Amino acid sequence: MGKVVAIANQKGGVGKTTTAINLAACLAILEKKILLVDADPQGNSSSGVGVFTGDVKVSLYDCMVNDADPKTAIISTDTPNLDILPSHIDLVGAEVELVNKWRREYVIKDIISKVKDDYDYIFLDCLPSLGVVTVNALTAADSVLVPVQCEFFALEGLGKLMNTINLVRKQLNPDLEIEGILLSMYDQRLRLANEVVRQVREYFKDMVFDTIIHRNSKLGEAPNMHTPVVLYDAASKGTINFLNLAREFLEKNKDYKPRSSKNAPDPNKVS
Repeated sequence: MGKVVAIANQKGGVGKTTTAINLAACLAILEKKILLVDADPQGNSSSGVGVFTGDVKVSLYDCMVNDADPKTAIISTDTPNLDILPSHIDLVGAEVELVNKWRREYVIKDIISKVKDDYDYIFLDCLPSLGVVTVNALTAADSVLVPVQCEFFALEGLGKLMNTINLVRKQLNPDLEIEGILLSMYDQRLRLANEVVRQVREYFKDMVFDTIIHRNSKLGEAPNMHTPVVLYDAASKGTINFLNLAREFLEKNKDYKPRSSKNAPDPNKVS
C-alpha cells in the first residue's frame, strides 16, 4: 500500500510544484512506482511532466465532483514508473461544488484509496491556500512535506502552516505526520538565506531535511521543456539536489537500497 505525501505550504512561490515534480521523478528513476496528483487548478505539475490540461479528458476535478473512476484519469508520463492524475482549470469550481457534498473533506482520500495499492508513493501537489481542496489533500495524506523558500517571509508562512496542520490533525486526520521541512531556492552567497537556514534548523531540528535545494537555472528551464530536471539535464545541480533528496526520503522511510551495478548512478556518491 502506497504512502501518501502532501506537498504543501500556504505561501506561494516556495517551490511546491518544483519539489513535487522532481522528487517524484527522481524516486521513479530509482525504480519506485510513483503517482503524482495535481491538486492545483493551474495544472503546473501536469504540464511539468508533459501532460497538458487542455488535452485531458478526465481529471482530478471529474473524480472529485462527478465521481469518475481515478483509474480512467491516470496518465503514464515519459518518465518510467511515474504516472500523473492531472488537474484542470475546472478544479477552481470544486471549492463551491463540494460545499453540500457528504464527507466533503474526505473526497480525495476516497479517490486515493482506489489506486493506493498500485503505487509505492503518492504525492499531492497542493494549492497555496487553505480551501476545500487543500484540506482534502491534508486529510488524505499520511504525511506533509513542506518546502520553505530561504527568505525571511517564508518563516512566517511556515508558522501558519504548522497551525493548519495541527487543526487538521484535531478535526480530520489524527495520524497526519510531518514528513520533513525542505529548504529550497537557496543561494549560499546571501547572508539572509544562510540566516533562514540557521533559524529553521535551530527551531525545527530533526524535522528539516539535510538536503537543501539550491537555486539552479536548469530547474527553471526544465518546466519550459515539460520534463523533470533529471531527464532534462542529468548532471545539473538541480538533478543532484533532488537525487539526494530522493535518497534521504527513502532512507527516512527505511526504503532505500543502493543499486548493485557498478555502472548505475548511486545518489550516495553525489555531493
